[in-house]
Amino acid sequence: METILVDRFGRVHDYLRISVTDRCNLRCVYCMPEEGMEFEPDERILTFEEIAEVVGVLARLGVRKLRITGGEPLVRKHLEQLIAMLSAIPGIEDIALTTNGIFLAPRAERLRAAGVTRVNISLDSLRADRFAMITRGGDIRKVLASLEESVRVGFQPIKLNVVLMKGVNDDEIADFLAMTLERDLTVRFIEYMPIGHEDDGWRNKYVPLSAVMDVCAERGWTADASGEVYGNGPSRNYRIRGAAGSFGLIHPVSDHFCETCNRLRLTADGSIKPCLYWTDEFNVRKHMGDEQAMRELFFRALDIKPLNHEMAQVLALEAQSHTPTARRMSQIGG
Repeated sequence: METILVDRFGRVHDYLRISVTDRCNLRCVYCMPEEGMEFEPDERILTFEEIAEVVGVLARLGVRKLRITGGEPLVRKHLEQLIAMLSAIPGIEDIALTTNGIFLAPRAERLRAAGVTRVNISLDSLRADRFAMITRGGDIRKVLASLEESVRVGFQPIKLNVVLMKGVNDDEIADFLAMTLERDLTVRFIEYMPIGHEDDGWRNKYVPLSAVMDVCAERGWTADASGEVYGNGPSRNYRIRGAAGSFGLIHPVSDHFCETCNRLRLTADGSIKPCLYWTDEFNVRKHMGDEQAMRELFFRALDIKPLNHEMAQVLALEAQSHTPTARRMSQIGG
């Protein structure tokens, strides 16, 4: 087995995040504008065959784990076919899915059969009216039904992604933590990131994740660091003593995890991004059918991957060494 996707800082890359579409059925306030979003025309979106070709080359270079993202990946028709194609590629050991959960329940069983092993479901509020406000129209009942169906079909682990926003949902931290007391779930609190924002509005809603530990202390819950590691996530995991589940903290701004970053990203329109935050990207589409050229492109991407993304400098109003991406999170795939 080759494992040669190593960058200049010694980080081994065995994980690929694949955005299968830049479209979404929701308009979450931290991800997309309410209107005016321009989507890629269908002919610019990678076909299933093109995605499989890229993954095949990367698998021969040591990539073992995949995450399917969007936009919302389940708006891509016949996604189960792609999952089956990817799971058949020699070397691919794990395929995870990140979804907003609206369309997951009726397709969970087919996705599981095709090869998806794990799911992350975005759930930024447990209150129906607030959830609808954050997502600009989402129905929380469909997401909760998808959570139950995910348990039934055997996805493991099941993670809930919660983007914390000051004055929006930070008063629900205790409610989310309480979910882990009785259920074998992982609730992951994520700091609000300045991805694709042209103004400083995100800063006003930024909440450092020390707030989660403060809530534990207020409730008298003792949270112990957990050694559980599923996949290649950036989460630092904890478990409240006696709880069935756990919670994780993903703090890309206040305490970035770049030193252990092991991932590349493939955008829906065919670009390899070595770093989520910076503008650098390399379009792989023109190299379809030429494995050597594709390999050289991956190595070029790794050669310029920075040591870290410097989001903390944005929060502190300090200068940065690179140019931040203008793409929205929905266009990159997270």
